[in-house]
Amino acid sequence: MLTRVDAALGWAIEIPVAILTALEIIILFAGVVARYVVQRPFTWSDELASILFLWLAMLGAVVAFRRGEHMRMSVLVARAPPRLAPFFEAFAAAIAVAFLGLILGPAIEHAADEAIVMTPALELPSVWRAAAVPVGCGLMLLVAAVRLARVGGVGQIVLALLLIAAIGGGLWLLEPVLMAIGNYRLVVFFVALVGAGVLAGAPIAFVFALATFAFLAITTRTPLTIVVSRIDEGMSHIILLSVPLFVFLGLLIEATGMAKAMVDFLASLLGHVRGGLSYVLLGAMYLVSGISGSKAADMAAVAPVLFPEMKRRGARPGDLVALLAASGAMSETIPPSLVLITIGSVTGVSIAALFTGGLLPALVVALALGVVVWRRYRGDDLSRVRRAGVVEILGALLVALPGLALPFLIRAAVVEGVATATEVSTIGIFYTIVVCLLMTRTFPWRRLLPMLIETASLCGAILLIIGAATAMAWALTQSGFSRDLAAAMAGLPGGNAAFLAVSVVAFIVLGSVLEGIPAIVLFGPLLFPIARQLGVHEVHYAMVVILAMGVGLFAPPFGVGYYAACAIGRVNPDEGIRPIVGYIAALVLGLVVVAVVPWLSVGFLER
Repeated sequence: MLTRVDAALGWAIEIPVAILTALEIIILFAGVVARYVVQRPFTWSDELASILFLWLAMLGAVVAFRRGEHMRMSVLVARAPPRLAPFFEAFAAAIAVAFLGLILGPAIEHAADEAIVMTPALELPSVWRAAAVPVGCGLMLLVAAVRLARVGGVGQIVLALLLIAAIGGGLWLLEPVLMAIGNYRLVVFFVALVGAGVLAGAPIAFVFALATFAFLAITTRTPLTIVVSRIDEGMSHIILLSVPLFVFLGLLIEATGMAKAMVDFLASLLGHVRGGLSYVLLGAMYLVSGISGSKAADMAAVAPVLFPEMKRRGARPGDLVALLAASGAMSETIPPSLVLITIGSVTGVSIAALFTGGLLPALVVALALGVVVWRRYRGDDLSRVRRAGVVEILGALLVALPGLALPFLIRAAVVEGVATATEVSTIGIFYTIVVCLLMTRTFPWRRLLPMLIETASLCGAILLIIGAATAMAWALTQSGFSRDLAAAMAGLPGGNAAFLAVSVVAFIVLGSVLEGIPAIVLFGPLLFPIARQLGVHEVHYAMVVILAMGVGLFAPPFGVGYYAACAIGRVNPDEGIRPIVGYIAALVLGLVVVAVVPWLSVGFLER
């Protein structure tokens, strides 16, 4: 029975969310054509796209929750004794049930409040957009209840719910004590409570949101609809609309074979060099990252193409996955990285400037990784490896040329004002479709629906955590924490050098625990103003922060990016622990160079 309900929910949500994703692409591309080609811009396209975007984000979050794709830290839970696994799964689902049950009422109230607001262009009641939040929360509550019933027995379910109720009741009874200790109560809610939930394996978005809800409900008189409005605000920022579009573009590049063509060209150039395919992997990640914007999509596009040949040449699986993870960290600053877009949306830094400033820092780190590759493979026997001829290289270049041109097309479209950072990915999508049809006269139509659904699922998971982190950041700001943090960071002895050093250490830790996007949403609005106050260029600071988070994200034992690389490469995580140490050292060295030499980040901005 539960399986049938779950399957019915899947079809009822996945088809509409795929349609929403396709509509967003069509609407934004039509806006570009109307404005730049026909020169008769639509006045309503951005507004309609914004309305549909919140629905896409919320329904995508439902799909991600049903598929178990929300970001979570499962390292410690996976190492727990098998008899405790059902309880941890039940506890994680119970946290989602608790939050969604508590927030549903305020979400409905928030949507009702929006009924009196009219949109400026379409003149529609804003409730049409805001209703996405209670509908999404209600559907996720249903999915969470089904999951809770499936993952644990009656005993585990009752124990998990009682534990959450006991924690909530205990905090409520301790209200006088919490009020008396001032801002130290933040440690209780946003360190102890969040830490316990994250370590227990609960999805990070729900942990953030539940901690924020509990903090406001118990220690303040703030209307709880503010939690919903801040989640709404965090998820529906128009610049974030580029997230699903770039994710879909990355999937499309892989499905049409353009990614494979670029990798094959690089292999024809360097395949005969000692460690040549490792250099190809670095170069491929550099190029593909400039297209997809998603590190998971980047690794999934490159690893299946290169790993079989590298293994045939004697490379150990642990070495391969270590280099794949390190190259994922290296490419975090390559536009159009989702982290770059997120930084721009939450801090006000120019996304075009971030796109320009991210290329050289990634190149510096790539060179550091290349030195490690040279040292490890300098003794390889290449007597059986055939060197590609000039004709073969030129043929591979001809096939790869459309894919190699795409990153330059995307950047030129933004710089020349043809499209905004939000719209430019649609140009890449239609360019890829046209190239595919012209060159192969075929298109992977059967993969289109799964790609649209996968796009919505990934983006729903990302956007929900951005919304929850936005609400948490607002609560921290209102408590005065940001003012105290700013004073402490600004007062560090050593000025901007000390500030950068502390930021590097802090974001390596944050990147390993929270991943890049939630860490940026939480701390970006707090720390970027301090950087400006201390004279650190905001683009330079962004590059330092992103690379630091990349080190944390892809470094074992806590970095979830490392485990994603292992899953994509189908390698046991234990095999890559020792080989990755040298690569992590190279990443840190490259990070230090970027931090010490601001010109690498801002040099081209001054021209």
